[in-house]
Amino acid sequence: MRLNALLTVFLGITAITGVYGCTSENTSQAKIQEQQEIEVTGSGTPYPVLKVLASAYESKNSNIKFNFSPSSQASGGITGVKNNLVDIGSVSRKPKPDEDDGSLIYQEIAKDALIIATHPSVEGVTNLETKDIKAIYSGKVKNWKALGGSDAAIILLDRPEDESAKRILRQHYLGKDLKNSPEAVVLRKESELIKTIQNTPYSIGAFSLAEAIGNDLKVNRLNIDGVEPNQENVRLGKYKMVRRLGIVRKKESSDKVNKFIDFVFTEEGAKSIIDSGYTPSTKNK
Repeated sequence: MRLNALLTVFLGITAITGVYGCTSENTSQAKIQEQQEIEVTGSGTPYPVLKVLASAYESKNSNIKFNFSPSSQASGGITGVKNNLVDIGSVSRKPKPDEDDGSLIYQEIAKDALIIATHPSVEGVTNLETKDIKAIYSGKVKNWKALGGSDAAIILLDRPEDESAKRILRQHYLGKDLKNSPEAVVLRKESELIKTIQNTPYSIGAFSLAEAIGNDLKVNRLNIDGVEPNQENVRLGKYKMVRRLGIVRKKESSDKVNKFIDFVFTEEGAKSIIDSGYTPSTKNK
């Protein structure tokens, strides 16, 4: 009888120990899952759409956390991935041949139109032809009256030559040799241009369509050569000025990174992109 009692106690202790052991093991596994982080750095241009996607993904996966380093240039994102310093490099262009050592995968995730817009004070101007854009950015035309607007001086807000917005403007409309207006106000950051255009009567500048949509900016979005800057025309390829937003990662990326990339190209990922003003890309591009 005493032996049976001792055996019962022993089995009970063993069972309790097993339960606590399993619980401890499960807790440890949960803690390990909670510690999974995805490090991102690189060009600031794709950051807004990447942050939207990261937030949507985190809401579905509580064990994942994204860390965005201060934005720099695409080259910084590429170098960071190559040197295993980050998981994802943010880029607005494909890696150059001398940047890719064969270990990288480039993936376009979204498109963003570059619009030309004015302060709401500019009335009577809804469309610009290519020749008009050249005339404004060179300083040849200095008054809105010459373009069908009111008699007011044009305040041109421009970007540095090494920024993607100016490169795209030159590629599609200005040409590489057009000299800049000496009266242009050059702003380093797109956020500065957006703030300035909203606060400066009779101003004009080029910036992100997604920013205009996502923040419901009170500006006049101008058609270019008769084509409206909207997500549908970007999707159909009718609107020329488009920035291609992408990422680079290692070919042998971790499971946490691969699963996030898979999410980007789901219907839910595409909806997050569209709702934030961007146009989704397809996975094979």
